[in-house]
Amino acid sequence: MTTPIERTLQPAFGPAEFPPEKLRDNLRHLDRRQWWLWSTTTALILLLTVAVASFAFPALLSLEQNTYSFYLNQAVRALVGIVLVSSVYLIYQQHMISKLRNQLADQINSLAKVESLASEVYKLAALDQLTGLYNRRSGEQRLAQEMSRAQRHGRPLTVLLMDLDGLKQVNDRHGHAAGDTLLKGFADRLQRAIRGSDLAVRLGGDEFMALLPECRAEEVRHVLGRIEGLEFVCDEEKIRLQFSRGWTDYNPGETPQELLNRADQELYANKRAGKRASAPLQSPVPQSAG
Repeated sequence: MTTPIERTLQPAFGPAEFPPEKLRDNLRHLDRRQWWLWSTTTALILLLTVAVASFAFPALLSLEQNTYSFYLNQAVRALVGIVLVSSVYLIYQQHMISKLRNQLADQINSLAKVESLASEVYKLAALDQLTGLYNRRSGEQRLAQEMSRAQRHGRPLTVLLMDLDGLKQVNDRHGHAAGDTLLKGFADRLQRAIRGSDLAVRLGGDEFMALLPECRAEEVRHVLGRIEGLEFVCDEEKIRLQFSRGWTDYNPGETPQELLNRADQELYANKRAGKRASAPLQSPVPQSAG
C-alpha cells in the first residue's frame, strides 16, 4: 500500500499505468518480435530461392527450345524479381522500424530523467530535508484543505502540536549530529504512530505538527502513547526523549491561523504546567564487565 507521499509523487507526465519501466518492457518485447521477423524473413527467402532454383533447374538444363520452356523461364525470372523486390522492401521497413524504436527509446529515457528531476524538485519544495516529513509550507496548505473538507462534510479534525524538550542541551553536550539523530528518530516514530490518512509535518527546529482528520481530541492520547518512550544513546549516555504537546479540535468557521493559535496555546500551557521535563533525562549506559 502506498503512502500519501508516494501517491503524490506519481509520474506527472503521463498516466500511472504507463511508467517508463513498462514502456521499456514493451520495447524489449518489440525487440524479440523484430528478431523473430528477421529470422522468419531470412528463412522464407531461402526457401523461396531453393524452390525457384529447384523448379527452374530442369528447364535450364533442357536442350529443347520450345514455347513451354520459354514461358517457364519467364515465369521463374518474374518470381525471382518479385522475391528480390519484396526482400528489399522488407529490409527497408525493418530499417525504419529500428529507427523508430531507437527514437522511442531516447524519448522514454528523456521522460524518465524529467520525472526523476520533477520528483527531486518536489521533494526539495514540499519535504523537510532532514526528517523527510512535509515542511511548514506544505503542512499549512494541507491544513487549509483538511479544514475545508471537515467543514463541508461535518467531520472532526484535530491539530496536534509537539515541541521537543531539551534539544538545545543535547546539541550543546553531544553536538548537532546527535540533535539531528533525535529529530530524525522522533520524526520516524511520529510517522509510524499516525494513520495513512494523517499528515506529519516538521514546522521547523524542534517543532512538529500532526493533522488528524476524523479524529477527535480525546483520541489523540492513543497517538501520543505510540510516540512516547523513545530513547537514544549518545556518548554512552542514555537520552530519553520527551516532548510537550498541545492539541485542539477544529471549530467550523475559524481560520487556519486561529486554529493553530489555539493549539499553540495548549502546547505552551502544557509546558508551563510542567507536565513534561524541560530537558531530557540522561543516565550513564552500564559498562559491560568484559
